[in-house]
Amino acid sequence: VVVLALYVLQRRSLTAWIFFSMVFGVLLGHDFPTIGGHPIMDSLSQVFIHLIKAVIAPLVFATLVVGIAGHSDLKAVGRLGAKSFFYFITVTLVALVVGLIAINLTQAGVGVPQGDAAAAVPSTLAKAKSIGQVIVDIFPTNIAKSIAEGQVLQVVVFAVFFGIGTAMLPPDRKAPMVRFCEVLSDVMFKFTDVVMYFAPLGAGAAIAYAIGTKGLGILGNLAQLLGTLYGALFVFVLLVLIPIALVARIPLKRFFQAASGPVSLAFATASSEAALPKAMENMEKMGVPRKIVSFVLPTGYSFNLDGSTLYLSLASMFVAQAAGITLSWEAQVVMVLSLLLTSKGVAGVARASFVILASTVDSLGLPAWPLGLILGIDVLMDMGRTAVNVLGNCLASAVMARWEGEFDDAKAAEPVVMS
Repeated sequence: VVVLALYVLQRRSLTAWIFFSMVFGVLLGHDFPTIGGHPIMDSLSQVFIHLIKAVIAPLVFATLVVGIAGHSDLKAVGRLGAKSFFYFITVTLVALVVGLIAINLTQAGVGVPQGDAAAAVPSTLAKAKSIGQVIVDIFPTNIAKSIAEGQVLQVVVFAVFFGIGTAMLPPDRKAPMVRFCEVLSDVMFKFTDVVMYFAPLGAGAAIAYAIGTKGLGILGNLAQLLGTLYGALFVFVLLVLIPIALVARIPLKRFFQAASGPVSLAFATASSEAALPKAMENMEKMGVPRKIVSFVLPTGYSFNLDGSTLYLSLASMFVAQAAGITLSWEAQVVMVLSLLLTSKGVAGVARASFVILASTVDSLGLPAWPLGLILGIDVLMDMGRTAVNVLGNCLASAVMARWEGEFDDAKAAEPVVMS
């Protein structure tokens, strides 16, 4: 740790500091659980996440309005939306299949002692939304309420309509609003830069609290499940995301340099929201136009959660295996198609992916007790799936820029100045 600290001091990079704080947090939580598991550690991580969440709504609103109202061709906006939706659905389906194949290969749930059925699932767990309710809830009734509740997709929808309305105004009436939103987005990026100085402390505290309260022993009988998830996520990145990047002619080295900061932040905090502002900023620096970044990343936050959807298919099968129930391939196909739709409501639900998982288990008629086992290590699983969510959305913005013929290769070739 001392050697790593000396290296980090020389690099003076935010990504390096976040990585160091994660390592230090693991050691603190394991060796000094009283300190690492103290509520103040959780408070420090929550303070950081709260500050980041405060940036999301105004940043998404401002950048989307500028991207739409400042665009000379509204048909191009519609074309970008159609292409993005096609891309999101295709990659999400592949992620579900990868998770299903992985858990069927490892059979991680087979042999779980039935005595562990005593592990309780919280009775207050919120019910997942129905498909119809997910569609209805996309559209806001009160934008202030949407912002207060962190309903990012509702803010996106409001901003899209607001941007279209602004674009339809005469040039002299439109210009002041576009200028205001441009300045607002610039301020929010600077706000993010200031908050990010707190990132290493917030990330380290989050890791220390998780290990200090749960201990490394929380893996227990679920070590194989955890390994299966991370193995499947690695395979998905290696065999799906990287080939997509190569086909789209995205410079891999520069892309991973741009995405490393947001991804490591997402992994440490298990929060896509925490990484969104920095992901938008870094992808723009890499050569993706702001109008594409501001549309694809926030929309992907709800529609392109590759890591979460992979986890859902994998965890659903784990529940069946743990309960000693064999699902036919026909039933597994139905489960995948169901998750393809219900997973789109992940972002707006408390306890996120776990709620969708509980709903899927119930709809398949599976016993709920294995959910208590998964809940014990859900925080560690959430880190990996959230990191892949952010990586997948960063790539989606670059792919859409290339597809639209607006990826700036010259900018991507400039010396890297990433935080």
